[in-house]
Amino acid sequence: MRKPSVKCVLLAAMIAKHRWGTPIDEEGLVAVAAIDSDEYPRARTVFDDLRSASYVTNRGKEGIELDNSAFGDLADVLYHECEWQPFEIQLRLKHYEGWDNHEWA
Repeated sequence: MRKPSVKCVLLAAMIAKHRWGTPIDEEGLVAVAAIDSDEYPRARTVFDDLRSASYVTNRGKEGIELDNSAFGDLADVLYHECEWQPFEIQLRLKHYEGWDNHEWA
């Protein structure tokens, strides 16, 4: 089994800690993500990259949070890049209301 990318690990941690209107800062996310300490520099770079992702809201110094209105984009990333199964994505993204029309593009 292949090890998940740092991006996928950070996204999994963001989903687990997601509370609408509550951003998580870089240090907090890296602390709760299941990554090795030698991957921290890469995690910090990925965190900065996530600031501009379509499914993330950038709150500046406060950190980043998942954009509930873009869960379809996030579902596609989890499926294609992170190799999550659709049932797992549906289980984790409970508040995504577009499942009936979602196509795994």
